[in-house]
Amino acid sequence: MSPSRAASAAVRTGTEAVRRLLPRRADYAGLRRSWRSDVLAGITVGVVALPLALAFGISSGVGAAAGLITAVVAGLIAAIFGGSNVQVSGPTGAMAVILAPIVAEHGISSLALVTVLAGILVLLLGIFRLGRAVTLIPWPVIEGFTLGIAAIIFLQQVPAAFGVDTPAGMRTLPAALHVVTTADWSLAVRTLAVVAAVALLMIVLPRIRAGFPASLAAVVVVTVVVQFASVPVPRIGALPTELSTPALPNFDPVMVQSLAGAALAIAVLAAIESLLSARVAASMAPTGPYDPDRELTGQGLASVASGLFGGMPATGAIARTAVNVRSGARTRVAAVTHSLLLLGVVYLATGPVAAIPLAALSGVLMVTSFRMVSATTIRQILRSTRSDALIFVVTAVVTVCFDLIEAVQIGILIAALLALRGVAGRSTVEREELPGEHHRGDERIALYRLDGSMFFGAADRLATGIADQAHAADADVVIIAMSRLGMLDATGANSLAQLVQQLEARGLTVLIKGVRPEHRALLDRVGVLDSLRHPNHLLDSLDAAVAHARSHVARLRTGAPGTSDS
Repeated sequence: MSPSRAASAAVRTGTEAVRRLLPRRADYAGLRRSWRSDVLAGITVGVVALPLALAFGISSGVGAAAGLITAVVAGLIAAIFGGSNVQVSGPTGAMAVILAPIVAEHGISSLALVTVLAGILVLLLGIFRLGRAVTLIPWPVIEGFTLGIAAIIFLQQVPAAFGVDTPAGMRTLPAALHVVTTADWSLAVRTLAVVAAVALLMIVLPRIRAGFPASLAAVVVVTVVVQFASVPVPRIGALPTELSTPALPNFDPVMVQSLAGAALAIAVLAAIESLLSARVAASMAPTGPYDPDRELTGQGLASVASGLFGGMPATGAIARTAVNVRSGARTRVAAVTHSLLLLGVVYLATGPVAAIPLAALSGVLMVTSFRMVSATTIRQILRSTRSDALIFVVTAVVTVCFDLIEAVQIGILIAALLALRGVAGRSTVEREELPGEHHRGDERIALYRLDGSMFFGAADRLATGIADQAHAADADVVIIAMSRLGMLDATGANSLAQLVQQLEARGLTVLIKGVRPEHRALLDRVGVLDSLRHPNHLLDSLDAAVAHARSHVARLRTGAPGTSDS
């Protein structure tokens, strides 16, 4: 191909890749039939999202206003540019959990910069088409991670539930224990009563009428009661009455360097949570599959925009997405409507919202944390296999006690090691009888069949097994059958080369039979074929290998020449 044609092809490929990540008319296919249900679904999910957005903003340490701005700005951008037609994005519990220690360490001034940096990283993940990577995360890791996040969300609400500030410099679990053990119960009884009332209403109202926005109703009822009874409890306080003008954060090199690790952790979490949510939505909604790479692109743009307006990093929200689907959403108009409804709250209703007790939002999140956990799923994992149960428990414990991203990394590492151990355990070497009638001298021929995978986790054991058995069998010829060998890596090929050299050095003749085409080049490059005494010792069929071995044994028995190359 000429350079000009190659350049044109590259341009076309790049243009097509960019076009695939941009909004298109097909995103709104069927809107004429579904617009009413889309608008109603958007209003429903907006009502559900309002208390959650405020609560997650406060829980993350950046304030209720940042949570509300994130739901408006990031929710709108992700709805337009994302890869799912029904995904609803905004602040989430997992993001609040990971953002809180970052804000505590670097200050509220770091919010815009770390949000934009994380958004750029997620955007790059989408551009470089890494969206399918989430499918590599094992189910027990995902569920353990979810359980750990739910526990942290609950524990984070303990200080507000007791009407005190979160102790500075303490992790979530010790902080919650400290608050409980040092509580002033004469003050805590009021805020705990607010929490209990909200929780009770959220549990009872859906049983009276399914689909009722219980969280918002509970917050409204409790706020009205507290307001008219003049109960002295901490409130949300002043909120912005309009969106601020977008502004670029200060990209100070020192600050960027100090926040790089935090931005990476946020980006990884945002990618994982958004893709998991989109995958769940695709299984629930009759709107077709989602585009994982476009979803990451949309979420990256959403977080960048959120940071410019003073919001926090955003992700796809599984609970709000589920409400959206169950309310009849079919196109992106539903998620757009949800953001516009919250935008109306910013401009028209910040006064009433400012009067909401902080303990009421704590009650919402405490109930939400319990609803994140599926007892059925936990039982299924714990009853599945000991390995999966271990992965689940370790991931959950590390999430609560240490770090979210470390929990995912450790969970995946344990899963990988256990999977490799399982694959290695199923890889075997067995001595088989020679086919057909017994010939004189067959006792001097040892046939070994490799089955499974000869990779770094099993190569040494398999090679040592053949060497020891061949020595004990007192054989003259060893046939290694490889037709059932599924996987072979460089370590396995090198172990095989060393095995051939070792056996040949003992005076044994080694024949290799049934090498798969995909393994042939690797064996050649690593030197296995060069280790054979003669090129004819690489054979395709078992009958040919056995016939060759028998002729070799016969020549050894009679002392005939030609034993070095037969």
